[in-house]
Amino acid sequence: MRRFDRILLFSAIPRHLCTLSAANLNNIINCYIQNGRLNDARQLFDQNTTSRDVVSWNSMIGGYVKYHQMPQAQNLFDKMPTRDSVSWTTILSGLRSNKHTEGAYKCFLQMVQSGVRPSDFTFTILISTFSKTDYDVLIIQLHAHIICFALNFSVFVGSALMRGYANLMNQTALTRVFDEVSPKDVSSWNALILGYMDMGLTDEAQRSSELMPQRNIVSFTTLIKGYISNNKLDKAWSIFSKMTYRNVITWTVMINGYVQKFDFIKAIKLLQLMLREGTQPNQFTFSSALNACSGCSSLITGQQVHLIILKSGVPVDVILSTSLVDMYAKCGDIETAVYIFESMLNKNLISWNAIIGGYAKHGLGMRAMEEFERMEKDGVKPDRVTFVNVLSACVHGGLVEEAEEHFNSMEAKYRIKAELEHYTCMVDLYGRAGQLEKAKRLIKGMPFKGDVVTWGALLSACGLHSSLELGELAAEGVSRLKKDHPVIYLVLSKIHGEKGVWEKAIELRKMMNEIGAKTQKGDSWLERCMQ
Repeated sequence: MRRFDRILLFSAIPRHLCTLSAANLNNIINCYIQNGRLNDARQLFDQNTTSRDVVSWNSMIGGYVKYHQMPQAQNLFDKMPTRDSVSWTTILSGLRSNKHTEGAYKCFLQMVQSGVRPSDFTFTILISTFSKTDYDVLIIQLHAHIICFALNFSVFVGSALMRGYANLMNQTALTRVFDEVSPKDVSSWNALILGYMDMGLTDEAQRSSELMPQRNIVSFTTLIKGYISNNKLDKAWSIFSKMTYRNVITWTVMINGYVQKFDFIKAIKLLQLMLREGTQPNQFTFSSALNACSGCSSLITGQQVHLIILKSGVPVDVILSTSLVDMYAKCGDIETAVYIFESMLNKNLISWNAIIGGYAKHGLGMRAMEEFERMEKDGVKPDRVTFVNVLSACVHGGLVEEAEEHFNSMEAKYRIKAELEHYTCMVDLYGRAGQLEKAKRLIKGMPFKGDVVTWGALLSACGLHSSLELGELAAEGVSRLKKDHPVIYLVLSKIHGEKGVWEKAIELRKMMNEIGAKTQKGDSWLERCMQ
């Protein structure tokens, strides 16, 4: 009989026949939690009020945090008769997972006031919670506490502090923390290299790498990823190609690097090389490869990657399923994209964005609106990308009223401030619908200056509806940002020709030829700029 089965058999004995010791109670609670039986764990916890100790409380709170049930975790934490460092650290971990930075700050203050000594795990969680938020200024104060508790020599805390100071772009503090860590191991050096890379200090990162007493695969992967993020793909490839051993993470980082830099063909070729060398891709590798297929609109290659995924036995989770939906939608097979989406047991926001964006790309505006409504009913909150897709769907479907309703609801209902992309969609929508004055007023009323794409959308609409006055205004807007753009001459020449002003039309054509501009066919100027 397995250990867990024996424990469950023992726990099934009625309470009046035996009393569980604290150790046995904690073992059974932990087994229940590990197997996802949180309600059973809580029932046992509630039934054994005399046996439970601080470890029992910590286990239950940790279970709630693990399964993202933060209200229950907080409620139980508030009822604890006695709390130790693990109790505070566990609840802080939950607050970090929920991005409740202010709550974590107040919780730490209460911890200090209660006289409980923070551990190195406590400070690591706090640093990662405050980094890249309005509370990041507290990292310096946390460092002072760390020194007071003599934890500044810890490799664990030192690595977290280095990440914190890198996010603050404080090179002096970063190197000072590294110098304080003793003894230094390979993870300390890796944290230093990562910090330098995050700050864009690639030369310092390379020098530090060369000074390392020993390097592991994480060291090389950190360098590769750092060079990619600093737009030095050739450097990244140079390190990657010289490695004698590469794991799935290293391959995935390099493949994703090519995808990020829009070199989709190399990304796909690298996946082929990975398979030939016998390294098994994971769902993240395949996700990056599918993004490469989407980028170069290669449906056949995407289907081949899909077949490899099915043959490999890699679990098709929400990340991989979403990548498949996105790939099929962007490569022109919306039916398969819909089939995969509907077969997904779990859908996240990115999944919904992928299918709504797919419908938008295929001009199925009403279908996109229906999916948006389904998403809301499922309790998924939209983000800025959702509204770009929704508004794009309205543009392709000519749904002016629906677009206005969604555009106005962004801040009023969801507290999402409209960005330039959203305004550009609305300008394009009004332009295509012939509501040029509305488009002009929207550009003039934007809280920021329009870019080439925004003015280009208006100019394209003026060409479509032969509006010379507004066309010249839009052309001026484009010209201020990108002088001698061929679309200026092309559209204005077309409008003058339609108005019968042939002399001006011919003059504009000559000017266009002088700057070497050529007429482009196939899709709209706006769509090319947006890609």
